[in-house]
Amino acid sequence: MDPMTSSVIFIIAAFSLGAVIVMKRDTLPPKLRRGMAIISIAMIAFAFFLIVYSLFTMGSDAT
Repeated sequence: MDPMTSSVIFIIAAFSLGAVIVMKRDTLPPKLRRGMAIISIAMIAFAFFLIVYSLFTMGSDAT
């Protein structure tokens, strides 16, 4: 699988997890809510890093 495809799948999954956590925050138990929020924040931060990194390396021809 292409590394760019893997990055896009991860970015979509991270933002989807964040959206689900925000929408269902009232139904999650408090301990699970805190852990899931920390994990989703870390995944979304890494997804932003991947987006910025792909923008910086967009013009390079390193294949």
